[in-house]
Amino acid sequence: MASYSIQFKPSVEKDFTSLPKPLVSRVYERIRQLAGNPFPHSTVKLQGAERMYRLRVGDYRIVYEVDTDAALITVHAVQHRREVYRRLR
Repeated sequence: MASYSIQFKPSVEKDFTSLPKPLVSRVYERIRQLAGNPFPHSTVKLQGAERMYRLRVGDYRIVYEVDTDAALITVHAVQHRREVYRRLR
């Protein structure tokens, strides 16, 4: 499987600053692992979106889009499970 490039929406920087400090490295490591495998076993496809997926990291969710043609992953949000889907509506 080809290695994917990862890009972040500008709002994700703000998401990272609001994460609890011990969680930042765990979240970043999970995002880094997506480059080698954009569809790990724990990934769930979001309903109503063609290429959007979510990945759990404790009570937080990483919401990302996979463009298989361009081998590109775009991270849209990293937020608490209670808040993350409100922004995507």
